Amino acid sequence: MREGGCVSMGHIVFCRGMKHIKRRKTSVVDIGGILMGSDHPIRIQSMTNTVTQDVDATVAQIQSLADAGSEYVRITVNDINAAKSVPEIVHQLRDQGYNTPIIGDFHYNGHILLTKVPKAAEALAKYRINPGNVGKGDKRDDNFATMIQVAKDVDRPVRIGVNWGSIDQQLLDAHMDANAKRSTPKAFNDIMIDTMIESAQRSVEAALNLGLGKDRIIVSVKMSEIPDMIAAYERVAPLIDVPIHLGLTEAGNGIKGITCSAAALAILLQQGIGDTIRVSLTPEPGLPRSREVDVCTNLLQTMGFRFFKPTVTSCPGCGRTDSDYFVHLAKDVNEHIAQKINEWRPKYPGVEALKIAVMGCVVNGPGESKYANIGISLPGLRENPAAPVYIDGELSTTLRGDNITQEFMAILDEYIQKNYS
Repeated sequence: MREGGCVSMGHIVFCRGMKHIKRRKTSVVDIGGILMGSDHPIRIQSMTNTVTQDVDATVAQIQSLADAGSEYVRITVNDINAAKSVPEIVHQLRDQGYNTPIIGDFHYNGHILLTKVPKAAEALAKYRINPGNVGKGDKRDDNFATMIQVAKDVDRPVRIGVNWGSIDQQLLDAHMDANAKRSTPKAFNDIMIDTMIESAQRSVEAALNLGLGKDRIIVSVKMSEIPDMIAAYERVAPLIDVPIHLGLTEAGNGIKGITCSAAALAILLQQGIGDTIRVSLTPEPGLPRSREVDVCTNLLQTMGFRFFKPTVTSCPGCGRTDSDYFVHLAKDVNEHIAQKINEWRPKYPGVEALKIAVMGCVVNGPGESKYANIGISLPGLRENPAAPVYIDGELSTTLRGDNITQEFMAILDEYIQKNYS
């Protein structure tokens, strides 16, 4: 059984049933065989933090990010050694069965590297260009044109990635000078947003004038402050009809970085803005780089855009839950899913959209359990020591005794085999 409006695409379920959210109509960009824009799924991407010329480390991290669900992975291409390493990185990935498109991140010298190492230009699936640091004056225009020409020659898309931390200084100065002459000057943040939007528009127009098609252009306008970032994307979205890449420039680490990213991206996604997302978390010792991908998958799944694994709704607990049995059961169910999901995906298409509820008392337990595909309501304080199990909204059975976990897992597995085969 599948959720209405959901279709399987590889090992991911994409749901079109978000009728209350109207996505922007854009050009569609093919990045290494994975399409982005308009009605295509909101794509997840990430970036390595290895030294690119350390081929083994870079390949291993790309594989980890791809395994976590990253559909595109960006790598730093900052010097000639990094550029020369790109073909070998892509070769090793393909040789090991990874077809993940690899994106080159260029700053300052991309025009040199792409022309001096043509094999890197061909191996990369897309180029990220920052219009704020491709050069100054006439050199800026020439360097930008060189990168666009390479993209045209090898038929590669580009992302015009405007960042507030590396904004085109000449353009910003012009906006600041004009603002100083206003009778009521704008706030500095507004001037920054104005500058970023103009930089993006100018770059898109220049790329189009140089012969690059709209189906080869993506845009981002990244900032670090959430209100400014939201305002920038809200303002640029109606002005362009190419796909938009969402992300905070630097979100920070830990719970702060996750919270900032979720808050900013959710507001924009809810408005239909955003065709691909990245969560930029500061690395933490002992934690994998793929954590940023986990945040993306959970965000898209929580908002109902895509499904990557069955969803478990579980009770937060209160004074009614004198037993912590439901806590352990919820943990066990999540661990069971993590262990089984790679086995389930090819055997049971659509299983990613399955909804499971593990509740701890009678207040919300039966209701949440009925809403899920399969749910269990464990007894709370002074309640009858029985755990009713609901399947597709109907009471199916009641579990008692010391083997509730094992019996519920068996019911869950049976439901999946019966409804998703």
